[in-house]
Amino acid sequence: MPPYAGPSAHRSEDIAGTLRLLAALALAVALMVLDHRGGWLTSLRGHVEVLAQPVWRLAGLPARLGDSVRDDAATRARLAKENETLRNALLISGARIARLQASAAENARLRGLLGAVEQGGLDVQLAPILDVALDPTRQRLLLDIGAKQGVVVGQPVLDAGGVVGQVIEVRPSTATVLLLTDPDHAIPVAVSRNGIRLVAYGRGDRLELANIPTSSDVKVGDLIVTSGLGGRFPPGFPVGTIADLRRDESRAFLVGDLKPAAQLDRGRDVLLLRRAPHRPPIGPAPAATDTTVGTSAVDGAQPVPAASPSSASPAAPTALSPPSTTPVQQRPAP
Repeated sequence: MPPYAGPSAHRSEDIAGTLRLLAALALAVALMVLDHRGGWLTSLRGHVEVLAQPVWRLAGLPARLGDSVRDDAATRARLAKENETLRNALLISGARIARLQASAAENARLRGLLGAVEQGGLDVQLAPILDVALDPTRQRLLLDIGAKQGVVVGQPVLDAGGVVGQVIEVRPSTATVLLLTDPDHAIPVAVSRNGIRLVAYGRGDRLELANIPTSSDVKVGDLIVTSGLGGRFPPGFPVGTIADLRRDESRAFLVGDLKPAAQLDRGRDVLLLRRAPHRPPIGPAPAATDTTVGTSAVDGAQPVPAASPSSASPAAPTALSPPSTTPVQQRPAP
């Protein structure tokens, strides 16, 4: 059995605890008095805080890292959302700008057509282009206008620059236009500067003047216009500008490349000529003297013989070639 601990042992333990408490109280009071009078404990506390500051920073590092990650994630999400919003706005603005640019270009073309009509006093009707075939062997336009709107086979087709072609087929709501550059097309033309008559042939992607005599006064840069011969195209409408002259294989004639005056590969509308305006003959008039007033007319080269009366008016269906053959202008024999 364990030895019995009597009351004396308990009293000794209580006395020892009381003494320790009194010693701690006395030490605390002494330290407070010394700190109040000398302030050395405050200085010691400051040094301890300086030494403990890295420990506090290290202890708070995980919390700071967590806050930084949360802030970065929120900022990244916000920036991504703003970036997506700005990208969508930029795409919408780009689409609007492209549409406005297309509308401005179309308005410019329409103003050009309107200016050509007003300056020339033409009786025309506006025809929207429905389809285009521009391969080397087939140069056609399909117009969204037809017999119901008064379109007839043989009507000249123009734009703001000059002659585009002619109507070769008419249906109730559509019409087919043969372009000047079609290989099956030929048009009588004349040099605007001196009235020399030539024929312009379609070559698929360009116009060509063939069989030009080497002695002819034809130069690069000359404006080529319709001569009015044949009764299909009225005289005086621009066809193109001579871009190059060269000798043919026989070396006996010249061949000229024409830059078309019309914009054959662009635009969404063309003009159908209903009635040709009065135009002077191609080339300068011959010299003459007015004895009444004592002045002379303008001197010039030999004028081109006047075309038949039908060449100054729009081609009527009865004056055209039979539809069973071909409605286009026939090529002259070599």
